[in-house]
Amino acid sequence: MDRLTSMAVFVRAVDLGSFAAAADALEMSGPMVGKHVRFLEERLGVRLLNRTTRRQSLTEAGQAYYERCRAVLSEAEAADAVVADELSAPRGRLRVTMPALLGRHCIAPLLMKLARKYPHLELDLSFGDPIADIIEAGYDLAIRTGDLDDQSGLITRRIASQRMVVCGARSYLRANGKPKSLDDLAAHQAIIYRRSGRVRPWLFPQADQPAREIMPSGRLRLDDMEAIADAAAQGMGLAWLPYWLVRERLNSGALVGLLEGQPEFLYDCHALWPRSPRIPPKVRAAVDALAALPKLMG
Repeated sequence: MDRLTSMAVFVRAVDLGSFAAAADALEMSGPMVGKHVRFLEERLGVRLLNRTTRRQSLTEAGQAYYERCRAVLSEAEAADAVVADELSAPRGRLRVTMPALLGRHCIAPLLMKLARKYPHLELDLSFGDPIADIIEAGYDLAIRTGDLDDQSGLITRRIASQRMVVCGARSYLRANGKPKSLDDLAAHQAIIYRRSGRVRPWLFPQADQPAREIMPSGRLRLDDMEAIADAAAQGMGLAWLPYWLVRERLNSGALVGLLEGQPEFLYDCHALWPRSPRIPPKVRAAVDALAALPKLMG
């Protein structure tokens, strides 16, 4: 028999004053309660309880054993509580990789708020656009935008969509005019986003058709979107950027949104984490916290 279980039965029998009461409370038969107590007595080589047809009482050895059993069972319950807390409350180190700008502006603020809520949670955040192998690099969570490559061994969840806007400075528009259609963009200077050696086309949704691709042309090629926003605000050309990045500039008038009425392209943002039978609490809490991402991205 399991000694810890027998100890729990013994303590319950003492607390309730009879084998019958303990049997009812533990949903087992009276003889089974007696069997657990006899198992302990035989193992210890002493009598723990004196029993008559009317009453039961602890022997001297039984009294000492009863007190120790209560302490052991209390410690066992405390150990279970520690494990239960470990399984439910976010704790430990959470390693997250994310795009640099999106991470600084949108992801990190939500994770910092999460860390303030859970004092035993540690954050190890990596801000960079190079895409790492999540499992090989030992990350708990990754944030990716755009189309995803083969993600075998990973769980993915779309957490937001970032809308792209065409914008420019008033000084540029006064000098070069304001584009009124997608075809007009060919006559304008664009500030080009070049990433990993490749120029990214500007994408525009078309009804019941694949998105229209417009390859920008211009004198400036930058690999940092915030630098592109700064250049656009200085009148160096038009830019195609995430709304969350230029929202303040648009609100202040430093940039002007263009092509009103033209549907905006949406880049999906995904959270990815290694597949496992049970999602770790720290990862679940982080993914749940990222549910607020659409509000930050506007």
